[in-house]
Amino acid sequence: MSDDNGSAAKPDLVALRADIRQTRSELGETVQALAARADVKARAREQVDLTKQRAREQVDLTKQRVLTKAAEMTGRVRETPPRELAHQAGDRIRANPVPTVLVFAGLAALAGIILIVRGRR
Repeated sequence: MSDDNGSAAKPDLVALRADIRQTRSELGETVQALAARADVKARAREQVDLTKQRAREQVDLTKQRVLTKAAEMTGRVRETPPRELAHQAGDRIRANPVPTVLVFAGLAALAGIILIVRGRR
């Protein structure tokens, strides 16, 4: 009878020790995960790196779009006769005269400033 109790107790002890090892291992992993979450500097660096990567991707995407559009517009300009281009520019100026007026006002102001500075010499 004591053999049955002794042999029955040993598997329980072995199972308990295995369970303890597994629990320690799981606890260690949990502590590491919590420590990683608590490491604010590392998380901030990861976030900065992720943001940099996204920004680079956006820059590359925008660059490709601009280059494609520029190539397309260059082709249009080469295909369009110069007189038609001048006509289109004139139509745009007539449609929105505000920038033209601002340019002329800026030139007049610049000329006035130059005359005032020269007059002081």
